[in-house]
Amino acid sequence: MFTGIIENTGIVNAIEYVGSNATFWISSTLSSELKIDQSLSHSGVCLTVEDVKLDLHRVTAIEETLRKTSLGSWKVGTKINLERCMLMNGRLDGHIVQGHVDATAICTKKVVLEGSWEFTFRYDQQFAHLVIEKGSISVNGISLTCFNILENTFTVAIIPYTFDHTNMSQIEEGDIINVEFDIIGKYIQRMSYLQQKESHKIDVI
Repeated sequence: MFTGIIENTGIVNAIEYVGSNATFWISSTLSSELKIDQSLSHSGVCLTVEDVKLDLHRVTAIEETLRKTSLGSWKVGTKINLERCMLMNGRLDGHIVQGHVDATAICTKKVVLEGSWEFTFRYDQQFAHLVIEKGSISVNGISLTCFNILENTFTVAIIPYTFDHTNMSQIEEGDIINVEFDIIGKYIQRMSYLQQKESHKIDVI
């Protein structure tokens, strides 16, 4: 479980392919503090730390993860966001993020403003019911507020601190990012669906 408040960034140092899996060596100043078997969010994807060597740590993504996230497009030199799992006795500064990516989205517009940046992303319309105006959303593991909600696009605004301390500074139009929708919203949608289904069964009887 994460909060969407990025602790550090890392750089993909090396990639090894074994079968359909991809193993990544990540370099960061956070790596030396990690422990084997620890869960760590990598641009919104929860991966298990398999090995730690000084300022490097190793994680592996299986075929399913590579296909459904942006990890399949990572290259040596790719900058990623890192966050350790949340402490239960700490403040929840962002929102509840599981590290289970729901979909990827494409950056369709990047606007540089005076002191901030706005990014617009397009995603599969099947998830449109999970995005609401001024709602929480995880973009590459970052807890953000979305606005200007259209059929299958949303916009987020990035302040200078977030721009400088995450990989948002690397994102350009056409780039693919990881999206995780608000877990609370997903549960509400599921409950609403089940209630409607049960109501329909009663009506039929």
